[in-house]
Amino acid sequence: MTQEPLQRRFHFISGLPRSGSTLLSAILSQNPRFHASMSGPLAGMFDAMLSDLSDRNEYSVFISNDQRRRILRGLFDGYYGPEFTADVIFDTNRLWCVRLELLRQLFPQSKIIACVRHVSWVIDSIERLVRRNIFQPSGIFNYKPEGTVYSRAEGLAKGDGMVGFAHNAVKQAFYSQDPSNLMLLRFETLTSEPARAIAAVYAFIGEPAYNHDFKNIQYEADEFDRRIGTPGLHTVRPQVEPIARASVLPPDLFRRYEHEAFWLDPALNLHNVEVV
Repeated sequence: MTQEPLQRRFHFISGLPRSGSTLLSAILSQNPRFHASMSGPLAGMFDAMLSDLSDRNEYSVFISNDQRRRILRGLFDGYYGPEFTADVIFDTNRLWCVRLELLRQLFPQSKIIACVRHVSWVIDSIERLVRRNIFQPSGIFNYKPEGTVYSRAEGLAKGDGMVGFAHNAVKQAFYSQDPSNLMLLRFETLTSEPARAIAAVYAFIGEPAYNHDFKNIQYEADEFDRRIGTPGLHTVRPQVEPIARASVLPPDLFRRYEHEAFWLDPALNLHNVEVV
């Protein structure tokens, strides 16, 4: 007997690295109806399948768009099998902002929450991790110990870099023809006003409120972080609170990226995307 696909609601967490996506997932996971975690492999599998179903496949003449839709949708049902008992699944990956319209076609009720933060502070946060782990070159930089703070920042910020790609992906979604399924969640809001931030997320996805404990956050991905040579990459503090500190970046380098927070200018918000 063929088992029917699980009837679940899917939502997506995306945005800039080091901007609160793991923290958001850890908070949401307190709700027993939700499943949320750090970035996973599903988005990469999704893009690989999308490519394999294109005209690069000599048999694509036999593949209709309806079949493509079912196959791509089936990836989610297969990956999040019966062992995932949550009613609501949040999948996290920076690629999802690039797939805003396609996700709307597959999951008409789904939402994308893009976590954002001043780019200078994102690069600062990554540089701080590198300096903290001086005996272990990071997988972020292909395990190569050479380079300077300037070359590392430039590599991160370029169009296909870890930060530059994510920043461009958020901009693409933000300025898309219909970004109604997109919300931008600022790191500063999530850490300083977590109750307001999470209430906005619940309202955006249409779920009933849940009493979260912002002083007892639990999340662990130490083994993953160790394997990519970046201990602390997904570390979440037990209590949600803002941490004031000075930047480790040289002042000229910090200033180079400090005006990239396009979401702060209402004049640039052409489609009234919700920015929390």
